[in-house]
Amino acid sequence: QVQLVESGGGLVQAGGSLRLSCAASGSIFTINIMGWYRQAPGKQREFIAAITSVGSTNYADSMKGRFTISRDNTKNTVDLQMSSLKPEDTAVYYCYAKKESTPSILYWGKGTLVTVSS
Repeated sequence: QVQLVESGGGLVQAGGSLRLSCAASGSIFTINIMGWYRQAPGKQREFIAAITSVGSTNYADSMKGRFTISRDNTKNTVDLQMSSLKPEDTAVYYCYAKKESTPSILYWGKGTLVTVSS
């Protein structure tokens, strides 16, 4: 099993920045992809970005430019740097991970709430 714990959420004013972090533990040796989704109230979960173990990144088109994903394999963490935040970025942000051996299985964190005030 893989355990993922997000941190860094909170209240920020529009235009501000926030950095989220996700720490992985447990059976992490074959984790290939880590990334972030978010879910706003009343909406479906939305893909933000992902990063492979060698640093290749993939972003949703709508997230390019304001969101940056990074990863530290030595610490088993993945971060999401968010800038120029807007009220519509208010959501619960979830970290996820996938193993190379079981790509259809996604491991999820419990999420961290980001609230952007206008």
